[in-house]
Order: sequence, then structure tokens, then C-alpha cells
Amino acid sequence: MNIKVGLVGLPNVGKSSLFNALTKSSVPAENYPFCTIDPHVAITHVPDDRIEKLQKTYDSKKQIPATVSFVDIAGLVKGAAAGQGLGNQFLSNIQEVNLVLHVLRCFEDDNVIREQGAINPLEDFETIVNELMLKDLESLQKRQTKIQAQLKKHSISTQEKKDLEAEQILLGKIAQFIDNLDVANIRQAVLESSVPTIPLLSSKNFMVIANVSEEDIDNPEQNKFVQQIIEKFGKDRVIPVCVKTELELSQLDDAEKQEMMDMLGLQKPMLETVIEKSYQNLGLITFFTCGPQEIHAWPIKQGTSIKSAAGEIHSDLERGFICAEVFNYNDLQDTPFAKLKEIGKIRTEGKDYVTQDGDIVLVRFNV
Repeated sequence: MNIKVGLVGLPNVGKSSLFNALTKSSVPAENYPFCTIDPHVAITHVPDDRIEKLQKTYDSKKQIPATVSFVDIAGLVKGAAAGQGLGNQFLSNIQEVNLVLHVLRCFEDDNVIREQGAINPLEDFETIVNELMLKDLESLQKRQTKIQAQLKKHSISTQEKKDLEAEQILLGKIAQFIDNLDVANIRQAVLESSVPTIPLLSSKNFMVIANVSEEDIDNPEQNKFVQQIIEKFGKDRVIPVCVKTELELSQLDDAEKQEMMDMLGLQKPMLETVIEKSYQNLGLITFFTCGPQEIHAWPIKQGTSIKSAAGEIHSDLERGFICAEVFNYNDLQDTPFAKLKEIGKIRTEGKDYVTQDGDIVLVRFNV
């Protein structure tokens, strides 16, 4: 499953530094606008303590963790939808991601250039979202023109006409929300609608990275800008991070990293929280296939049937699916692996079984 998370923000808010820290990459991160000219993509592992324990249980040769792709998208500016700054190409890059991480600057520093004046993360967020909505309006207008042309065709069926008219109504509502700069209702309208339509940038799921200074690491929620962001979006959607510190941690070996975290009072790098929450926000869970060769973690959408989950491993497993032997990682906490079958913990499940987080699966198939 290809999962993409896009880092979005105004120039010089810390996106490229965050990207480098998340992915241990070396994207340029300079103190001037538009350092990132192409969207950089890198893959990082989803932290999961269960993999190491499973490897010991099965005496496996290697681990293959679940992964997330992070995309570093160049800094947007006011007028991007009309081609300002680096323009439309970057708005189209956002279209390809599953989740948007808005990186907002929440620290004062005269040494880091800011062309927008005084620090105002909520205003920065609105600038970005307004550009997304303007781009969506352009897309809506093109789609509405196409629908009108399709409705005039003599060959159109009754059902096609009904579907197109319903989509027309939905697009009209969304256009009104865009006129009112009402991004919350755009997303709600798309989520609640049973009518498929064009993908919209402003309807994408999002989280907020509040980039704080080193002085705020101990208690980031005391930062007045972080407080404003949490009040606006809710605590679950906001992750305060000192990007500068996380970048430094990402460049250290394990012993040095632990020493620095102990000094800062951190139990784990905040970047792990960013990756984990991105994964959770997308409604993803992990199931495992285990054996002497490898422990493989597979990300799937919550609610996926075991037959469809088998298809993530290989299309032949879904096509020729017979059944699956299943038990859960949690079963291993109370019972030795050798005893699981004896006490009935290893079950045989049919194609409609809904895969659970932590399930360990052996698929039986015939092609």
C-alpha cells in the first residue's frame, strides 16, 4: 500500500528540515525562499516495537516494517494558484498525497527570514488553504463545464443524467463554501456525499506541525502560538515539534541520541509521534506475515477483509484465497507461540473476516 504524506507550508517554516529529520535525507534546507524546487520524496519506517519481538519469536532473518512516503513540497505563497512564487506545479503535487501536514512556524528568530511580517501561524494556514481553495475553484469550473456538455448528449442514460445532476448540485455547494472561505464545510460536504466527484485539494485530511523553538521543548503548549493552533484545530490534530532539535537527533548514533534525549527530558523523538499519528490519522492498521525468512508488516485500511488484505501481499493470494490461519500479536503476550494452537488461539477465518491490528496471518490459497 503506497501511503504518501505531504509537508506543506510557507517558505522558511522548517519543512525541508523536518523532511530531512523524518527520512534522514539530505534535501537542501537553506535560509531563503524556494530552496525546494522539486517535490522530494523519501520513504521512512513506521515505528512498531512488535516487529522486533516477533523476529525473536520466529527467529527470522530480517524485518520489513510498514512504510510511509513523505513528500517535501516547496513553500507556497499568496497567489500560488495564479502562478505566483513557484505556482501551480506545487499545488498539483499536493493532489498526489493522502494526508497533508501543515508546518507552521511558532517561534521568533530574526536570523530566519520571514517575508510575511510578524509570526502568525493561523494566518499562514489560511494563506495556504485559500490557495488550495482557489485552485479547487478552477478545477470545479472546468468540471461543471464538462458536466453541462455531457448532459446535452442524446445518448445519455437516465442513471447517468441523474448522477451528473447530483454531482452538479454538490459542486455548486462546494463553490459556495469556497466563496465563503469555509474549508471545514468543503471537507464535510465531500465526506458526506454519496456522489463521486473530482478530487479536491482543500478536502484532504490534514494535521498540523507546530514548529517551536528549543526553549519550548519542555512544555510546548505554553507557547502562545501553539495554544492558538490547538484552540482552532483541537489537540488531536496538532503536534508540537522543535524541528531544529529533531534534525540534530536524527544525525546522531543511538548512544548519542539517547544521551541528548535524556538531557532534554524526551522519552522518544517527536518524529516518531509524527509518523505514528500520520499513520493513525489515515485510518491504517498493521497485520503481519511471519516466518524464518522475515517478519513483514503490512499497512491496510481499518475494516479491510482478510481476502483483500491477502491481496496486499500478492494478487494471487486474493485471487485464489481459500482461508487464513489467524491469531493476534496480543495472544503472544500471555501464551508461548508453541501453545497457541493447542488452546485454540489460532483460528481459521473465511474471506469476510475483518482484519484486526496486530493480526498474524498465514493465507491458504490455490491458483
